Amino acid sequence: MSHSPVWQRLIPALRNTVTRQRLLFAAKTAAAAGLAWYLAPFMPGPAASYPYYAPLGALVSMHPTVAASAKHGLQSLLGLALGIGMAFAVTTVAAPTAFAVACVVGLGVLIGSLPRLGTASEWIPVAALFVLVLGDSNAEGFSFGYVLQMAMGVAVGFAVNWTVFPPLHLEGIDPALAGHRRALSRQLRDMATAMQESWPPDHEAWAGRSGELSATAAAVRTAVHEAELSTKANPRSRRRAGRLPGDLKGLRTVERLTFHVQDITDVLASVIWEKGAGTVIPDSVLSTLSGALESVAAVIDGWRSDEAGNDEAGDLEKRLDEARERVAALGDAITEAATGQASVNAAASVAMSMRRMITVMSSQA
Repeated sequence: MSHSPVWQRLIPALRNTVTRQRLLFAAKTAAAAGLAWYLAPFMPGPAASYPYYAPLGALVSMHPTVAASAKHGLQSLLGLALGIGMAFAVTTVAAPTAFAVACVVGLGVLIGSLPRLGTASEWIPVAALFVLVLGDSNAEGFSFGYVLQMAMGVAVGFAVNWTVFPPLHLEGIDPALAGHRRALSRQLRDMATAMQESWPPDHEAWAGRSGELSATAAAVRTAVHEAELSTKANPRSRRRAGRLPGDLKGLRTVERLTFHVQDITDVLASVIWEKGAGTVIPDSVLSTLSGALESVAAVIDGWRSDEAGNDEAGDLEKRLDEARERVAALGDAITEAATGQASVNAAASVAMSMRRMITVMSSQA
């Protein structure tokens, strides 16, 4: 029983690790390394004596996107070339002593700190150290074999990643969007409930959820960004990436909705808990405000579901119409309260945010 919490954490982690996509990537990486090792003895000259660098080259070039495979593979080769050149410069004046090792590693780290080197910065001191220590009296032959085998491995890794089910990360967008929609609609519904309770309300967790909303919005941005990167140099993108423009538009909509929901949250939290802030909502407006928040939450629940078919699109239009009516009724209630000299700035601010949210989602319907 004492180990059950460990298993409860371990099993979901394993489930997230052993996915179809990860298994495919592992199989492709293994195949690329094996193929590079098979081809290594056929390399010309002294390169055939260093076959173990070929699978290493395949390994460093395997990344979750085709573009990243090409980028990191080429950067690794650049780092090797710079490191080997630096090692040759040192070996002309010093033997492979402790001082020489310290010099090439230190210089390699310094050169690697130059901007725009990317992965190359990691390989400069490694390559310099290998040439200095392992090259010994045959530094030229070792360097030639090292670079050639690594280059062949990088080419094999890229070829495998490009030809065998090149990764296209589109499947993460819909779950991320759905999760953020749920977070936004829950936030609005919790605030609607708070408007109907005696103050301070029993439900107050919504007032501290700004970070959670930012996190779910960031998850959408990450999913769309990864999908966009995965389409670069990807032969499958011509057939399957037609949805990306719509997803980028949806991302902009998500960011605008998040801004307005967070603004409403800040205003209502100030109304309830900041007594000296001068923000109040007239009692006559609270019920109408609650209904308007509920109706906008319902629109968010149905937003983008119009892609599923005409029935869902019609349902979204009905929700939009109801939200417009509820927000219009809120505007009337605010106007009526203002005629009685009540302070309505906070309520008007919330109403304006909801109008803008409806406008944003209407453009996507």
